[in-house]
Amino acid sequence: MSNAATPFPTATESDPVALGWMQGAPPPAERLVRFQEMGHFQFPKSRWAFANLRQLVPTTRIWRGEGPAATLPRHDVDGIDDIRFTTLTGQPMRWAESLAANYTDAIAVLHRGQLVYERYSGAMAPHRTHTAFSVTKSYTGTLATMLVHEGVLQEGWTVPHLIPELAGTAYGDATVRQVMDMQIGVDYSEDYADPNAGIWEHARAGGTFPRPPGYAGAQSFFAFLRQLKKQGPHGQDFAYKTVNTDVLGWLIRRATGVGYGELLSQRLWQPLGCEEDADMMVDSEGTEFAGGGLCATLRDMLRLGEAMRCDGAFNGRQVIPAAVVHDIRGGGNPEAFRANGPPTLPGGSYRAMWWATHDDHGTYAARGIHGQAIVIDPWAETVIARFASHPLAANVHLDPTSLPAYRALGQWLRHHRSPA
Repeated sequence: MSNAATPFPTATESDPVALGWMQGAPPPAERLVRFQEMGHFQFPKSRWAFANLRQLVPTTRIWRGEGPAATLPRHDVDGIDDIRFTTLTGQPMRWAESLAANYTDAIAVLHRGQLVYERYSGAMAPHRTHTAFSVTKSYTGTLATMLVHEGVLQEGWTVPHLIPELAGTAYGDATVRQVMDMQIGVDYSEDYADPNAGIWEHARAGGTFPRPPGYAGAQSFFAFLRQLKKQGPHGQDFAYKTVNTDVLGWLIRRATGVGYGELLSQRLWQPLGCEEDADMMVDSEGTEFAGGGLCATLRDMLRLGEAMRCDGAFNGRQVIPAAVVHDIRGGGNPEAFRANGPPTLPGGSYRAMWWATHDDHGTYAARGIHGQAIVIDPWAETVIARFASHPLAANVHLDPTSLPAYRALGQWLRHHRSPA
């Protein structure tokens, strides 16, 4: 029976292993997931594809380095599945029920640095990477803030200072800070429900979506950015648009002279002691998709979250300067956020590609479509990483269940576990 909240099969009915996607040698035609047919974004095929994007689109590797993986001490805690909460729509629910409601593929929880909960379903396993979608943006924003802290990148520079190719475009008079905080006036739509929105053309230019017969559009991410026109002022209202993060990735590349993927490996993946190499989607020119191309393991996403929770310290070293973490978790301007922020985050803000709630827990998060997340709750001393394959893209479809579930979990752990 379908989920009453959506016209789609339930999590159990859409399980990719049970449905047999891409099983067989070769798989039968009715069980193939093909890029050219947009299979990687067709539910329920997407439940297999999100954990197997390397088989469908070009990627490069984010090297974990030669050192040992940083330990995540394990201390399983009983009772989490039975935590009760009320959804934003007034429905009583248990934690375990919320996972199925949101088509969760994998979820793990750190409390005070200990791995207290970990679950995998469908095509996922601890060693497998899963698309992180716009969680990638928060990695990009963290790198950029580190470079600003070091003086390699200046907040007040206009974009053409480093990328003269963008003079005369939407970014001709935009500052680095405005790009980092998504306060750019650009003629581009991020409406996933509109097949004519700019997000689809951007994806076709970068090769992450198939191009229709006779396609005559941009042939790369950078080529697409050079076509964008200004619409409205910069530096005022928040407006979430993936192209801004791709501009930031280009700025990082120009400022450092190092490829985005290599810098991500050097500055975060290796120092964090990640267990596995990550994958990063690239276009036909080898340019990494800084706005949404990261595919990582769940535990490696936890490692970034724990470093952010601990003022940038992790794996026996100061991976991220504490000042950078303080800058990010303090959030941005709630007034700028008010006009276009999601209704499920009232009073929130956006800073350096991270989402701040400004709640009494100090919660902030990295968020990606279809349910990808790193959630940091400083008050509860928790970090949650989640992969999901919800049939609807926007997180407003998951937030009514997820946000109160995360809060209830943090409160429960703080009150049921004694300090180590």
